[in-house]
Amino acid sequence: MTSIAKETSGLLAKLGVSPGALSGGDLGVTSPVTGEEIARVSQISAKDAGKAIDEAHAAFLKWRLVPGPRRGELVRLLGEELRTHKEELGRLVSIEVGKIPSEGLGEVQEMIDICDFAVGLSRQLYGLTIATERPGHRMMETWQPLGAVGVISAFNFPVAVWSWNAALALVCGDSVVWKPSEKTPLTALACEAIFARAAERFGDDAPEGLLKVLIGGADVGEALVDHAKIPLVSATGSTRMGRAVGPRLAGRFARAILELGGNNAGIVCPSADLDMTLRAIAFGAMGTAGQRCTTMRRLFVHESVYDQLVPRLKKAYESVSVGNPLEGKALIGPLIDKQAFEGMQKALDAAKAAGGSVTGGARVDTGDADAWYVRPAIVEMPSQTGPVLEETFAPILYVMKYSDFDEVLVSHNAVGAGLSSSIFTRDLQEAERFLSPEGSDCGIANVNIGTSGAEIGGAFGGEKETGGGRESGSDAWKAYMRRATNTINYSKALPLAQGVSFDID
Repeated sequence: MTSIAKETSGLLAKLGVSPGALSGGDLGVTSPVTGEEIARVSQISAKDAGKAIDEAHAAFLKWRLVPGPRRGELVRLLGEELRTHKEELGRLVSIEVGKIPSEGLGEVQEMIDICDFAVGLSRQLYGLTIATERPGHRMMETWQPLGAVGVISAFNFPVAVWSWNAALALVCGDSVVWKPSEKTPLTALACEAIFARAAERFGDDAPEGLLKVLIGGADVGEALVDHAKIPLVSATGSTRMGRAVGPRLAGRFARAILELGGNNAGIVCPSADLDMTLRAIAFGAMGTAGQRCTTMRRLFVHESVYDQLVPRLKKAYESVSVGNPLEGKALIGPLIDKQAFEGMQKALDAAKAAGGSVTGGARVDTGDADAWYVRPAIVEMPSQTGPVLEETFAPILYVMKYSDFDEVLVSHNAVGAGLSSSIFTRDLQEAERFLSPEGSDCGIANVNIGTSGAEIGGAFGGEKETGGGRESGSDAWKAYMRRATNTINYSKALPLAQGVSFDID
């Protein structure tokens, strides 16, 4: 057993995962840090996935009757367990995904934060009292639990995405069926074990089957999406995945929360604080090796400050440390796999063919043949064309000049996949226009901060093509519930249509 595999096994043992779950399976798990296999886990069949969903539905029928504040207590205990095991789970994220330690720990902190949010929410599942035209009546809305909800998560945030959905769904009275990425099953097993301890502490009010984890391939995902007892699927991933999932859910009138691609852009205006802007762009574009859905991928720089900003940005790209995130102080870890590296090189070749000038982008040799480290790339483009219009899940930042603010707003919005956006300016009018109806069309629009860093409490922005992304905070809890309108007659008579009467003597 290699050292990284041994460390992984030790972490999972501390987190409560049985050693037998890590060997003998049909799915090999590799760490992008070294490219080594660190475990072999068993996948579930589509047929068995259906059985698990039935069990989750049975759990929902019991869980929906537990009062909301009591359901919140389970999520509070989950948050406690996450606090206790933050170091181990954060380290496991770094090993399985290749994030630097601070990002692995930061992801677990997001899980803790959403638990705190959801605990408070469990006492605030409010409905409105509605004015009615009928005398002697009261009309109100009531929010009821929805069912067993499906969660499909991607590799880049292997644990946070589950928690954003699960914490809200649980306090809303739903059970959860989770299909993690095939690239990150170990962190899912760890979360399952952590949740099991919280449920054990909670007691008998937590029915068996409240959380089901389905490790498997596309057929298991399809079984989850197509199952009649799953009224909602929250899916995070590529726009390609979303185009497959959305119509299947619509075909049976199920709900979808789709957090998909992000060809996110920033605009640097003449009045921008360039020191602050430089730091924000560097973090937003290079962090997590460009493998965030909120990564900055396009940058429009006003021609008056272009020559001041871009050379400094290039210098930052050339000097940033790239290497093993588990050792030393590297700020950029690996791409998830060879396929991601090849996709990046293909995009850079296309950019060169379109007249782009590339700085960086080469593979960084760490001595591990199956680990795919790259130097982040800046591509100065003559216009927004070719690969600039497509999202490549890698650290590529396309930089373009602009001169007219009205035109740059059009260019900013002229891509399909857009989740987050930002503008750097000290001009109040520019900032307000960017946030206005004629400004950014993304779900997240920031001023003087980068595109990344979505915070608990504000519902995640959503992929603009679908308009379906509303996981996490704000009023997103309503997606996990169904609304009923109730009318109560407290008068002595039932008002009828004018001129209509019945003789009831």
